[in-house]
Amino acid sequence: MKLRSLSMPPAVLFASSVCLAATVVQAIAAQPGAPAASTPRHSPYLPVSMSQHAKNYYGLMKGIDNLSVRRTASGNLIRFSYRVTDPVAAHLLGEKTATAYLYGQASHALLEIPVMDKIGQLRQTGPLEVGQEYWMVFSNKGNPIKAGDRVDVFVGSLHIDGLIVE
Repeated sequence: MKLRSLSMPPAVLFASSVCLAATVVQAIAAQPGAPAASTPRHSPYLPVSMSQHAKNYYGLMKGIDNLSVRRTASGNLIRFSYRVTDPVAAHLLGEKTATAYLYGQASHALLEIPVMDKIGQLRQTGPLEVGQEYWMVFSNKGNPIKAGDRVDVFVGSLHIDGLIVE
């Protein structure tokens, strides 16, 4: 009588090693100090600023230039500032009745200007003057819009697209 050696077929050996590896990975991931499997990463590329063509367009057609959008130190407010070059073309920015919104392209958040009890809206309204710098502040509660995000500003029928939050 001849003794037959015990050998496993390669498929069974492979399947058992896969099951063992999966069990070890699950045990390591279940540990409380284990690093997160998928951490969101930010792009290493800087966003492109507004083109010269867009700057010329807003200066000639909308009567404004030196457009900037900046977060405050706390991040709870976002300030949109601009300089008026033509008060007639930029009249919507000075109207008290024109509703202003700031739209975040990545987060799809729509921010409004907060209204304070004794102060009113946090924006400058009234007759605009050539060469003066004006601003309006939007509430960013919960920080849906971060530095480097692209935003659009809507004031009545005036649309300013593609500004980058600094």
